[in-house]
Amino acid sequence: MRATRKTAKTSSATKSVKGTTAAKEVEQIKPSQLTVAKLREALEEKGLDTAGKKAELVARLAEALDLDDNEPTAPKSKKAKKEPEQSEFQKAKELLQEQDNTKKIKKSSSSKRKVDKKVPFSSNYQVVEDFDCMLNQTNVGHNNNKFYVIQLLQAGLDYHVWNRWGRVGEDGQSAMKGPFPLQDAAEKEFAKKFKDKTKNDWDHRNDFVPAAGKYTLLEMADSEDDEIAMEIDAKPDSKPKKIKSCTLDKTTQELIKLIFDNDMFNNAMKSFDIDVKKMPLGKISKGQIAKGFEALEEIEKELNAKRSSKLADLTSDFYTVIPHDFGRQRPPTINNAEALQKKKDMLMVLGDIELALSMQKDKDKGNEKLEEVPHPYDVNYKLLNTDLELIDPATPLYKILETYTNNTKSTSAGFWGSGRGPVIKNIWSVNRHSASDRYKQHDKLANRKLLWHGTNVAVVAAILQGGLRIMPHSGGRVGKGIYFASEQLKSAGYVRPSSDGIGIMFLNEVALGNENTITIDNSSLVKAPSGYDSVVARGRTEPDGKHDTNITLDGHEVTVPQGKAINQGKYSGSNFYQSEYLIYKESQNRIRYLLTFKF
Repeated sequence: MRATRKTAKTSSATKSVKGTTAAKEVEQIKPSQLTVAKLREALEEKGLDTAGKKAELVARLAEALDLDDNEPTAPKSKKAKKEPEQSEFQKAKELLQEQDNTKKIKKSSSSKRKVDKKVPFSSNYQVVEDFDCMLNQTNVGHNNNKFYVIQLLQAGLDYHVWNRWGRVGEDGQSAMKGPFPLQDAAEKEFAKKFKDKTKNDWDHRNDFVPAAGKYTLLEMADSEDDEIAMEIDAKPDSKPKKIKSCTLDKTTQELIKLIFDNDMFNNAMKSFDIDVKKMPLGKISKGQIAKGFEALEEIEKELNAKRSSKLADLTSDFYTVIPHDFGRQRPPTINNAEALQKKKDMLMVLGDIELALSMQKDKDKGNEKLEEVPHPYDVNYKLLNTDLELIDPATPLYKILETYTNNTKSTSAGFWGSGRGPVIKNIWSVNRHSASDRYKQHDKLANRKLLWHGTNVAVVAAILQGGLRIMPHSGGRVGKGIYFASEQLKSAGYVRPSSDGIGIMFLNEVALGNENTITIDNSSLVKAPSGYDSVVARGRTEPDGKHDTNITLDGHEVTVPQGKAINQGKYSGSNFYQSEYLIYKESQNRIRYLLTFKF
C-alpha cells in the first residue's frame, strides 16, 4: 500500500458547513485537524450527537460530510484556491493519525488498563476507568530525561492515587495517596496532580498543549492491545482448547517464530535506545509515532536553514514524545542530517513493529467455539497472506542463488566479525498473494534483474504482508524510492540481525526497463526522469556481467549475476562504491526469495 495521499481527494474534508467558526474551519481543513470544541460546534450545527471522544467525533463529522457530497451544491463564483502541497513529514503524520483514529473508533471505551507493575500488591488493585497516564519530559540542555506516572486505583471500596516518577530507564520513586472513601475525591486528587505536572486540565486532555518546563502526555495504545496471545473465554465449565499439529515444516516454523517474536521486537526497539518501559510492545501508538515525525519535521527545518540555536530544544521535544533511555548520559542533540535520518528510520521500524503486532490482534476470532484450534505458527503464517516454500539446497536454483551470494558478499576480516562474511542458512521462494496482479502492469518492461534488499529483522513480517513500500518520509542519496543492490555486501549493510545473529535479506525481481545512469548523489528524485523507468547509481564495482545467468519467472527472463565484483573503469570517478538500483513505483518489483543468514 502506498503511503502517499493526494490532497485532491479530500472532498469530505473540504465541504462547507455554514454558520459557525467550526464550519469555516471544516471548509479549509480536515475534521481530524479540528479541536474537540470545534468538532462539537460543527456537529451541533448539523443537528448531530456531540458526545464521545475526539476520534468518534471526527468519524461522525466525516461521515456527515460524505453524505453532503451526494447533495446538489450551488456553483462556485470564484475559482477554488489550490491547497498547498503537503510536506513529506505531514503526509506521514496524517497517514499514521488516520490509521490510529480508525483503530480507536473500533475500540471499546471500557478497555481494561493495567496497574503499574511497581504498585505494591498490584493484584489487589484495578485502574478506575481511564484515569491512567504516562508523562514524559526531556531537556537536553539540562540533562533532564524523566517520566511521571499517575493512576487512580480501586481496592475494594477504597480509592487511591498512585504516583511514580524518576529518570527514564530507572524505577524511580513512588507515592500512594489515600485511601479516599469516594471516587470523586480521588478523581480531584488525580486531576490536581495532572494539572500540576502538565499545566493542562485532565478533562481536556484530548486537546493537550505542551507547556514549557512541564511534562507531556504520551499517547499510548489501550492495554488490550498487548494481549497478543490467544484469548479463550474462561468460563468455569469450559474445557482447555486442543491445539492442532503445525502444518509447517520445522525450518519454516523457526522463521515464523523469529519474525513474530516479542523478544526480537523488544531488542530492536532497545537498539534505537527506545525506552521499552514507557513504550512497551502493544502500547505503541500510531498517533504517538506521528507526533515523533512532527518533531523531526521541525528539526529538519532548522537544519535546512542552517540554524542551530533551537536544535537542543527541538531535540528535547522529540525525546519527550518518543521516550529514549540514555541512562545517566546527556541525551544527544539531533544536529546533523545523518542523526536525523537515523531517527526517521527508527520511526519507520516502530511503525512496522506496530503493524506486525496489530496483525495478530484479531487472529483468534472465530475459534471460540472450536474444540481444536490451529497451531499458533499456522495462524501467524496465514496472517502474512504469503506462500513460503523452502528450497532444497540440492536444486539448481539454490546453487544459482548461493553463487550470487558468495561472489558478491564480503569476506574481509572484520566484516561481521569474521573473514567469511554472512553464511546462508535457508532460502524460501516467496509468493505474496496480492503481488501478482499488481506486478503484471509492468509486463511490457524488459531488463529484469534479481537484486538484493537488506532490512531489519523486526520489519520482515510487515514486508511479507504488505510488500516493500515507499514511505513519505523516506529518502536517501538517490531520492525517495525503493533501493536495491547487485552486491550482497551492499545490502547486507542495512541488515539488523536478531540477538542470536540471524539476519534476513530479500532477492527481488525488479523490472528496470530503461535505466537512467547517474554517478553523483541526487536526493531530490521522486520518480525516474522522463523516458526512463528506473535510476541506477553506477558504482566503481559491479559483478562481472560475463558470468550472468538467466532464470524464468512467470514467463519472463530475469538476469541473475554470478560473477565476482570487479572494478568498473568507466565509473572509477563515481560517488558510489557499489551500484544502487532505484525504482519509484512500488509495483515495479516483486519479492521472489527470502534468505536467512548467520551474521
